[in-house]
Amino acid sequence: MTELPVTVGDTASFTKTVGESDIYGFAGITGDFAAPHVNEAFMKRSQYGQRVAHGALLVGFMSTASALLAMRLTEARKDLTPMSIGYDRVRFTAAVKIGDTITVTYEVKDVDQSSRRSRAALTATNERGEVVGVAEHIMKWLLNP
Repeated sequence: MTELPVTVGDTASFTKTVGESDIYGFAGITGDFAAPHVNEAFMKRSQYGQRVAHGALLVGFMSTASALLAMRLTEARKDLTPMSIGYDRVRFTAAVKIGDTITVTYEVKDVDQSSRRSRAALTATNERGEVVGVAEHIMKWLLNP
């Protein structure tokens, strides 16, 4: 069996400032035009006072962090294809607003060579250091024929 290139403690991160175009683009792609994301007048009455990003957009940022790690680890490994097989314990702990700069940190917590899987903790924070989302990610490392 080929040894996996991933080890406990491997990390990657992704940072992006959320723009209004990100929210509208995501709404258009998914069809989720719910008021909290696209209706400023509606949200002015809320405790947030403005529109907030979709939680699933934050999961997309998490996916980017996982892809960055996977690409880095497999650059020289043509025998492997890393595939995301799911997210567990996804929680949105604070609102992400237009103009927030979000950093997602991906850290490998467990590697199971026999099942060819790794698990990682994902933490998303804003520019103020507030945690806005967390999740656990499972990666399957497929052998190429």
